[in-house]
Amino acid sequence: MNDAYVNAMNTQKASLSWLNATTENLANIYTPGYRENKVNFKTFLDSVSCEAFLKNPDQGKAIPGTSNENVYLEGSGFFVVRNEEGRIAYTRLGEFKFDDSGVYKAADGSTVQGYIMNEKGEIMSGSKKINSEEYNKILSEGGSINIPTTEIKLWIDPDNGKYLGKYDEFEFKGDGILYGKANDGKESTPLYKLAIMNFHNPRELFQYKDGMFVETEASGRPVIGRGEVRSGLIELSNVDFKANITYYQEAKLQMDLAKNIISSYKELLQNAIQLMS
Repeated sequence: MNDAYVNAMNTQKASLSWLNATTENLANIYTPGYRENKVNFKTFLDSVSCEAFLKNPDQGKAIPGTSNENVYLEGSGFFVVRNEEGRIAYTRLGEFKFDDSGVYKAADGSTVQGYIMNEKGEIMSGSKKINSEEYNKILSEGGSINIPTTEIKLWIDPDNGKYLGKYDEFEFKGDGILYGKANDGKESTPLYKLAIMNFHNPRELFQYKDGMFVETEASGRPVIGRGEVRSGLIELSNVDFKANITYYQEAKLQMDLAKNIISSYKELLQNAIQLMS
């Protein structure tokens, strides 16, 4: 077993990592879509060390977005996007908008993914279809839909200015379905369903850029998420301000104690060397 000096050095290193993680949290309290850092510790013969830095997947507060095209996910799960390299990623930040070509995109240019629907509200992939009862059954069993996602596109007809040539406006509803509306809103047709996925262990997702995650072996494969979609809103950071202030104070105290032990050990060592000389 190592002595107090080694234990104090390891504790000081772990405390510094804790301070850095907490400082980043406090600096991003008002950053939309930011996921709180959670620090895991492990103990062993050399005192304590940081085992892992995980992202808190819990829901943040809803705030008004910049457009009705923005969406907020109330509940568990992630929106699905495909980045410019063609790789699927997951995010809680629904700061999405339709571009000039009518493609629904995230702020970084990733295309938001969904499923094409027929007029009966069934998810389509070629001739394959899944109605709402089948979808809810898969959802209740914690499974996934084996239908490829697609980009969501509302092409605007230049001749009449209507979406897909016949819809005056569009609307997202709580089930994540995008409806095209015509005839002064009297006609409402399901067009796409937002793909919402979750994971058995979402804390183990890997964040490859701010607010964007990819699956890992530890997170498991994606399953259908249970969130409800609300348009015109986006998600704020999920940082717990009071808790992180407490964490910061605890980490600072722990670091100061380790520093005092190191200083005392050095002083004792110097006195011992002087006595021996």
